[in-house]
Amino acid sequence: VIEQRLDPAFSLETRNSVSEVIECAGLIHDIGNPPFGHFGEEAIREWFRRKLPQMTVRGKKVTDYLSPAQLGDFYHFEGNAQGLRLVSRLHFLSDGHGMDLTYALLSAMIKYPNSSLEADPSSSDVKMRKMGYFQSEEELFRDIENETGLLGARSPLTFILEAADDIAYGTADIEDAFKKDFFDYGTFLEELKLRHTAPCYTKILTELYDEGRSRHVKNPQEFALMNWLVKMQDSLLKAAAQGFISHYKAIMDGNFEHELIFDSQAEVLLRSLKGIAFDYAFTSMSIYKTEIAANSIITYLLDKLVPAALEFDGEKAPGLMEEKFLSLISENYRQVYEWAASGKPESGKMYYRLLLATDTISGMTDSYARDLYTDLNGIT
Repeated sequence: VIEQRLDPAFSLETRNSVSEVIECAGLIHDIGNPPFGHFGEEAIREWFRRKLPQMTVRGKKVTDYLSPAQLGDFYHFEGNAQGLRLVSRLHFLSDGHGMDLTYALLSAMIKYPNSSLEADPSSSDVKMRKMGYFQSEEELFRDIENETGLLGARSPLTFILEAADDIAYGTADIEDAFKKDFFDYGTFLEELKLRHTAPCYTKILTELYDEGRSRHVKNPQEFALMNWLVKMQDSLLKAAAQGFISHYKAIMDGNFEHELIFDSQAEVLLRSLKGIAFDYAFTSMSIYKTEIAANSIITYLLDKLVPAALEFDGEKAPGLMEEKFLSLISENYRQVYEWAASGKPESGKMYYRLLLATDTISGMTDSYARDLYTDLNGIT
């Protein structure tokens, strides 16, 4: 940007500030993901869609207490929205502002500037495909929009964050899958060709294999693939940088609707890497077993925590077992609930009670959720 003089206002100081914001956003952008990642998100959505309409409180359906947008927060639960909630609300220090992060950093974290009612998975505009904030953070989201001037647009830094995320996982997943023997060198090379990956990329892979053999390395296939991935990361990074430069005005104006690596050989390469990882690793028997176990864990925890949370701070004391499950909710989250629910009528508290359950589960790691499940079920 500076070398090509694309923006007179972009100085060396701006470059340093932007770099710091993106580094921080990269560190925390997945912080709201529940146990078991994207599958955990889907398990939570599925639970609420299937079970919440059947639940009642004092003879009235729970869904009748919620606005369409509030209901959508649970039916379309997103780790991205939970991340914003965690850093701005749930990380309790001395007030209700969480980590006290800057508006610039918070805006970079918001990949999808939409509520649950506005998101459209089929949209051609990448920013519209998911929700980015819950109704509990709508006021904060409006503040971020106003302070940064985004007003419905995606932060320019979010495009860079997303590209970095895609490149990191796109290559790391292939490395993991290869090392776990989900495919071998020959299969991988053939898959790249079948997916119309540019010959310039496959040529590098075969040249590295020949180099490994000529140097008599112990495993020339692994040598070729690992070194090839490093080179591909470099190629993808350059493609992302070029995409940002090429579409700089549209990005800054809030009119760019695609990822940075778009309509190029690099996009085909990245899509190939993701497709191979999905077909050979993410649909493997071991992953299926993990996901079945994960679904059992999340379903059990929601089965217990949601009914308990619905009795929290109510007119009637919780039952014996509900009280025990409420003890699993941290004091931080209880305090956040009290701030949010204070002064609201009984009907207005239902939404925040449900958030107590999703906050608690989203705050768990995979191993903690698994251990808690086994402990509560007496499994040794």
